[in-house]
Amino acid sequence: MSQLKDTQLKDTLLLANVSRRGLLKGLAAGSAFLLAARWDLGFANEQAQFGAGAMPGGWVDDPNVFIHIDTDGVVTIVNNRAEMGQGIRTSLVMVAADELGADWEQVRAEQANADQDKYGNQNTDGSRSMRHWYDPMRRAAAAARLMLEQAAADQWGVPVHEVRAEIHKVVHRSSGRELGFGELAEAARELEVPGRDALVLKADNELRFIGKETGLINGELKSAHPKAIDGEDIVSGKAVFGADVDLEDTLYAVVARPPVYGAKVKSVDDSEALKVTGVNNVMRIEGTDQPGAFHPLGGVAVVASNTWAAMEGRRALKIEWDLDAAGDNADYTSETYRESLEKVAQSPGKVIRQSGDVEAALEEASQRVSATYYMPHMAQAPMEPPAAVVRFTQGKAEAWAPVQNPRATREGIAGALGLDKENVTVHQTLLGGGFGRKSKPDFVIEAAYVAKAYEGRPIKLQWSREDDIQHAYFGAVSVDHLEAGLDSEGKASSWRHRTLSPSIGSLFAPDPKHKQEFELGMGFNTMPFSIPAIRLENPPAPAHVRIGWFRSVYNLPHAWAIQSFAHEMAVAAGKDHRDYALELLGPDREVHNLTVGDSWNYGEDPDKYPIDVARMRRVIERATEEAGWGREMPEGRGVGLAFHHSFVSYTAVVFDVEVNDGGELTIHRADIAFDCGPQANPERIRAQMEGSCIMGIGVALQSEVTFENGVAQQSNFDNYLIPRMPNAPREIRVHLIDNPNDAMGGVGEPGFPPVAPALCNAIYAATGKRIRRLPVGDQLS
Repeated sequence: MSQLKDTQLKDTLLLANVSRRGLLKGLAAGSAFLLAARWDLGFANEQAQFGAGAMPGGWVDDPNVFIHIDTDGVVTIVNNRAEMGQGIRTSLVMVAADELGADWEQVRAEQANADQDKYGNQNTDGSRSMRHWYDPMRRAAAAARLMLEQAAADQWGVPVHEVRAEIHKVVHRSSGRELGFGELAEAARELEVPGRDALVLKADNELRFIGKETGLINGELKSAHPKAIDGEDIVSGKAVFGADVDLEDTLYAVVARPPVYGAKVKSVDDSEALKVTGVNNVMRIEGTDQPGAFHPLGGVAVVASNTWAAMEGRRALKIEWDLDAAGDNADYTSETYRESLEKVAQSPGKVIRQSGDVEAALEEASQRVSATYYMPHMAQAPMEPPAAVVRFTQGKAEAWAPVQNPRATREGIAGALGLDKENVTVHQTLLGGGFGRKSKPDFVIEAAYVAKAYEGRPIKLQWSREDDIQHAYFGAVSVDHLEAGLDSEGKASSWRHRTLSPSIGSLFAPDPKHKQEFELGMGFNTMPFSIPAIRLENPPAPAHVRIGWFRSVYNLPHAWAIQSFAHEMAVAAGKDHRDYALELLGPDREVHNLTVGDSWNYGEDPDKYPIDVARMRRVIERATEEAGWGREMPEGRGVGLAFHHSFVSYTAVVFDVEVNDGGELTIHRADIAFDCGPQANPERIRAQMEGSCIMGIGVALQSEVTFENGVAQQSNFDNYLIPRMPNAPREIRVHLIDNPNDAMGGVGEPGFPPVAPALCNAIYAATGKRIRRLPVGDQLS
């Protein structure tokens, strides 16, 4: 993976009046004024880790922000990130509209097609859309506002400092004259874009939307807020998700895929399938040898006049699979694999970070604590399973798909069909959830293969829920073994942590069997505890399935193990968990890069994004205070704490739970304290914390994919369990800590990692039962 370094940012924000220079004519058509802002970024590309050409779809953040103002006054703002429920189409557009001074009722959002050369990095991952786009959006809007003011001043023959943009108009206060944005658009397009030094962003007290709370917050009604751009369409069924795209003359396809990763079709009897009414054809889709990256798994496609007929045709296929082609993946069994990792975890591994003499400190310790934690594979299981429409005509391909990574999609289609990328158009639809699954466009490439056989006719390829769960890019299984030495006062004198997980790197190059630097930087070697002797190791763990991004990625197992173990240390020391956690953190300080390489904070610059222990302490104190930490609890009821730093944000969670004599769990309340620095859209931040809480409860209690001889044993929500209403807390309270002067952190993922350990720590407080293996399942019975 390429890791963006802020130290590589050039100082210049390049603004270009695209209308005036005649660039991007297709986009500018019909717009009186079009402004593009390009944040010129240097970058290290993904080839440094995975080799030349190994990974399609780079992580290069090079935003282009486009603002159209038409003569009728309508302002259209282009969003180039995927909308998958996190509200980014509203939030980014809102930021620009607020800085511009636009009337929200006259603002429209336009979704960018896949074109990294034009729009910069469009890959929606790593909780980076707002924190990497916030400044460019505001600066572009500020430039547009200044140009509108200059156009008005020129028309009135007055100095520009005498005029001011207000809500969708520019006014000359001394004369009372005013002109609407639409009236000024044509004149503004003829002006040069002001330099960066001329840009003045609005003061906080001039902003209407940015950072403003909305709705009923802890019993208090906050100010009004712009309505979500897609909200009404979503609740009324008008919104277009990937599965909603239907073009004239469409054929429909499904694919029978190998049950084991790496297996291939040995033979297929399609005679019964072709008898199914509506089935048009049966064709093979070639897979790829491992590592498979984002290529299809291969298999047999059934094409029909409707999706149901295609599924019935697939059911009638008789396929013999060549399991020998899968190698030892065909022997992959979850229980055996877990046992093997736990055995390997007892021996030293690759040293990642070391300070002090851990062995000596453990020998001298008054007390030793050790534990091994397990987290299984999980599937992203977004509400909308993968679906794509592709049409191939006269050497050009056009796709409509719910993808997080449009560039990888475009380049993947081009590679599969032997086209130049300029001959591939990818329209990004709304996503019915993503969680990392739709960063991988294998399902769109499948549709492209089928479409090439039906030139001129659109092919809609649909995955079922069973396809989605059994052929996912699975969240990595993890075994973590920790040991600590405590002195006579219970204080930690040593800490050894061995973490074992298959790597996402196995998708793009021969299996490294060790976590990559960017994976280790997710809460493992960035662990900020102040302990004299620390040794972090990474023993090998081979991959036997497709490993992919799952919400918060390796922060999830690292937080699960570290926060659970810290609680065990507190219990062993006979100390209050909150007090002990603060003691482990040590004095307030900024922790910069703890190791070498690109393993810091998902690739961010450690100088710009150090771990601030004071901020971590603050979220712990806020969450525990709001939860009433320390109050007397009745029998069978307890509170639990966990905290984590990820995606340069800080989260602490406290659960209040009750477990009855029958082992039934009731979650009374969750208190979540969150600090992401400046807050662009607090309403969406609260929603993301609430969603993280619910999803994290599922990880803790229920969600698991197991394998037997290489075959996923779960297939739908009857056996791949996700939270239901009774599992949800009776109350979720989110406590936002605003730090407007700090660097902006991520939001979509950092609320997720501490949920499972906080919940299991609360279960221990209520029952005395220690959970070290997820999901909890029937361990409370």
